[in-house]
Formats: sequence, C-alpha cells, structure tokens
Amino acid sequence: MFRILVSDPVAREGLALLNGRAEVDVRPGLNKGDLLRIIGDYDGLIVRSETKVTADVIQAARRLQVIGRAGVGVDNIDLEAATRGGIAVVNAPTGNTVAAAEHTMALILALARHIPQANASLREGRWQRSAYLGIELQNRVLGIVGLGRVGSEVARRAAAFSMRLLAYDPFVAPEYARRMGVELVTLDRLVEQSDFITLHTPLSEATRGLIGDRELARMKAGARVVNVARGGLVDEGALLKALEEGKVGGAALDVFAQEPPGDAPLLRHPRVVATPHLGASTQEAQQEVAREVAQEVLAVLEGRPARSTVNLPFLPPEAHAVVGPYLSTARLLGTVATQLCEGQFVSLTLRYSGELATHDTSLVRAAALVGLLTSIVEERLNLVNVGVVAAQRRLKVVEEKDPSPEPYGSLIALEVQTTTGPTVVSGTLLREEPHILRINDQWLDLVPSSPYLLMIDHEDRPGMIGALGTITGEHDINIAFMAVGRQAPRGKAIMVVGLDDPAPEGVMQRIRAIPHIYSAKLVKLAPVGNGARGQ
Repeated sequence: MFRILVSDPVAREGLALLNGRAEVDVRPGLNKGDLLRIIGDYDGLIVRSETKVTADVIQAARRLQVIGRAGVGVDNIDLEAATRGGIAVVNAPTGNTVAAAEHTMALILALARHIPQANASLREGRWQRSAYLGIELQNRVLGIVGLGRVGSEVARRAAAFSMRLLAYDPFVAPEYARRMGVELVTLDRLVEQSDFITLHTPLSEATRGLIGDRELARMKAGARVVNVARGGLVDEGALLKALEEGKVGGAALDVFAQEPPGDAPLLRHPRVVATPHLGASTQEAQQEVAREVAQEVLAVLEGRPARSTVNLPFLPPEAHAVVGPYLSTARLLGTVATQLCEGQFVSLTLRYSGELATHDTSLVRAAALVGLLTSIVEERLNLVNVGVVAAQRRLKVVEEKDPSPEPYGSLIALEVQTTTGPTVVSGTLLREEPHILRINDQWLDLVPSSPYLLMIDHEDRPGMIGALGTITGEHDINIAFMAVGRQAPRGKAIMVVGLDDPAPEGVMQRIRAIPHIYSAKLVKLAPVGNGARGQ
C-alpha cells in the first residue's frame, strides 16, 4: 500500500478519500529536520503553503512519486528539482475558485464603501458619516490581470454590478473574453483606464513586481488595487509610496510577499484593507480543495492521468479526453522501436494524423520518449522528467501533424533515425486497446497482449510457421498469438509472435537459422501507465 504524508492541515473530506487506498500519516507542523528525516519513507506528500518542499527535501525523498498542493499556488515547492527527480506536482486549481472570486468582490466593495474603517470608527464610539463617503461600482472600470478561473469568476460577478470590464491576459483567446463581455487590452491600457485593478495571475519571475512604480504612476488618480492572488505580484514599497502621495486611492491585500507580514507599514495605512490570506478560507472551498488534491495524488500513484499536474503541460478537459488514451499507445511504440533499431540514436520523429493532430501532443511526445529511453538510461523516467533527460542527451525530437481523416480516427507514426538507418513503428487505439499497425515497411494489425513479441523478417513461404512452432514447442515456450504482414504472396513479410515466456539466446539462434529468415528479434514489453514515477 502506498504511504502518503500530509504535513499541513487538510480537510477531513480529503483524508477520507485517501484512507483505505493508502497508508496516511497526518503530521502538521513538522520542522525541516524532521521532514528531511522521514520523507524518504513516503510515496506521496500533501502540503498547503506552510511546508517548504525545497531541493534538499526532494533529494531525500527517494520513494516520492507525487507532491500534492492543497490549493493553487506552488511557489513553496521547488518545481525544477521535482521535475529533475521525476516527481509529479499536482494542485487543486478549481476547488477554491468561487471562494477567491467572492473574497475579491468583498474587498472591492470594502474599498468602495470604506466598510472596515467605518466599522472600526463606530466601535470606538464615533458617528462619522461624512468621513466615509464612498463610490458606486456601477459604470466603474474593473481591470482584471489574469482571466483564468478566478479572474473569469470575478468578471461574471462584476458584470452583475454593471461594471465595465477590461482584462490583460496574453494567453486568453479574444473570443473567450468577448463571450464574457470583457475587452482584452495591454497592461498599460488597463492600468491607465481602470478604477479598480484586481490581480489573478500566478507568481513567477515574469510576474514578480508586475504592479510596480511604473504601473502605479500610470494609474488614474484615486484608482484602487486589489490582490487576492499571490504576494509579490505588487511591489509593496512602491504601493505604499503611491498611497502616501495620494496617487492610489486605496488597496485591498489578502496576500503579501512575506507571510505573515509582521509590522509592515502598509498595514497601518488608513486606506489599506488587509486580510490574512483568506481567499480560499471558506468551509466549502477547504472541503473541495482537499477532495481535489486527494483525487489527483491517488491518480498519479495508481497510474491514471492526473488533470492538474503543474510540471506537465496543461490540457483542457476536452483535449485530455482525446489525448490521454493515446499515451499508452505512444509509450508502446517507443518501447518496441528502441528494441528494434540498431546504432546510435540521431533523432526521433513523431507524425500524428487524424483527430489527435488537432490537439496539443506534448504529453504524447513525452510518453513516446518514456518508451524509447526507459531501457537505455539509468534515470527513472516518466512524463515529468523525460524531456529533461532527452535534452541532456541531445536527442533531436521533431513532431509533424496532419489533421486529415484517417481510417483509424487517429494514427501515431514513430520513426527513430540512428546511424544505421530508420526504424518506423505506427499504431493507434481501437476499443481502448493499443494496436500496432506498421513495422517499417510492413502493415499488420497487432494487439500486443503478451509480455514478449518475437518479430521475424522472412520470406513468405509455406512451412515457416511450422518450423518456428517446432522450436518453441521443444523449449516449452508458449505461443499466445500470431500476426503476419506482407506486401505480396511469397515476398518479404513480417511475422510477429506473442510469447508468454522469454526465448533464451540459444533459442533465438536456432530461429535465426531457419531457412528464409532474414532477422529475428525478441521485444520485451513494459507495463504501460500514464507516466507516474516508477511506472
């Protein structure tokens, strides 16, 4: 049974999903020394924002297959080290979407109507109605930086307040924004025209300090800034200066560059509303986040596709439904090709035809590389780290796509070029089973249901099958199935024989000695999964 360490508080709904399918140890509050000491005994780790999963923790995690972040942001996890180690990092990107969007709207309203300040004043015995004159949201411009899940939900809610919506997001299609009533603009135009600016983008080197001195200087006088995304997106020193100079009318902050922020001057400014990272702090969000991250961690451990692997390319659900089933086919083709080819690897070309060619095939490429390289490198390979390993070995990888309809719906052709020439293996998926359809110049239809494939190039003549059966029978090697491909009667042909037992080298030599056999190779098939570590 898999062992999973939960090192930060996680709602019991998520733990209930894990129990019975894994051995779960809940140990919140571990110091780094204790974490380093015990992490090597676990297959999975679930954290929130408190645990820092650094490179040395990952190096000590000799069994770890997956790190689950119960939430969205993963800046407390060293993604580069996890990727190098072949550890999948998954998060729960949808569980707190509504909670974060609602908290954003709450802070916008609090800024517009001075609710926290008025509440504090009244509690101190003062009745100062004129001191807290607010503004209405109707007809105000809301600039949304990042039109992803949370940003989109904020847009829907702000539209109900009759706000005009602008958004900056270079990764969103204009048609998507138009359907939501949002105008896509540059960041400069957004900061110049918005009355409220709300941030909903991940923290990276590219987005750190996204709202700084330059952006604050370009804002409308009295504009207000809201950050319920990640600390560090706003330059806090620049924001304080803009507040003190009266350039910015107010700020609402739920996240900070350093958490907790301590006695930060921003917190004492009268036009700042601050909350202690409450964006996801609703009962419903915590329950859903816990369930979502538990399901993702179990998916990786049990060899099923995970929808939200952070260190793999993101695929929308509709694309994943098409691409996901072909990962096993791609890995199978790579496994077969690497055992058929000879010489030094030069390049790998993947050709996609049919529906598959209309989607992002980066995961399919990774699966093919796993099959191709697993038996010839020392590292444990999976979808997460195989691209890094292939690049280190200077393997050139080319992808070609032809969306023209295929008789099989979709077809993958894998060609390995070596110093001795090309090897081609093609296949598809039929009735949820991988099929091999081509080996070099020969077409056939083969469902590889045995652990060993005996592949024989020969001349199509009577008696070939009988001669082979005599040798395997003499050595108690059971034949499970046979498939034959040929271009013409009594011409060059290929015979693929499924074996339940391995054929020792002495048996292979006898088979190669059969008249009219040009070559014979034994291919061992690996179990095919979705690329999680150790699979």
